[in-house]
Amino acid sequence: MKRLFYPVLIPAFLCCAIFIDAARVAAVRDSSPATSDDLDYAQVVFVRAFEQEKDVWRFEVTVRHNDEGWNHYADLWQVVEHESGSVIAERVLAHPHETEQPFTRGFGDIDIPKGTSVVYVRARCNVHGDGGREVLVDLNVKKGNGFEVNRTH
Repeated sequence: MKRLFYPVLIPAFLCCAIFIDAARVAAVRDSSPATSDDLDYAQVVFVRAFEQEKDVWRFEVTVRHNDEGWNHYADLWQVVEHESGSVIAERVLAHPHETEQPFTRGFGDIDIPKGTSVVYVRARCNVHGDGGREVLVDLNVKKGNGFEVNRTH
């Protein structure tokens, strides 16, 4: 009886420990600033994606941030491949927009890798980095939560 008990108990204990650790890691990720609505982090408010030609896109991104001048402002937004996390394109924001909030800036001729249909758009500020609201964009649908897509090809 002892021989059967220990070989079953130890693997069961290890499985529970792994599950608890995975849940703890997920909880830490959920509480990270990546979901912060704090305007010290640049927030993507809305995204419009326009297909210029097959697999070539223009994005117009509306950003909100508590810009305070040159020492603290939203300094770029990025289009990121959803699955890999690879940055596809980024639009540098060259100056603060403290009197224009929220503001929209566009960027075109973005080559979306073949087979990529979902991207997310995130913004960054020069003090806190990224960590504000991101918008997940499905390029195969006309609109969704925080985005519109215009496909012509």
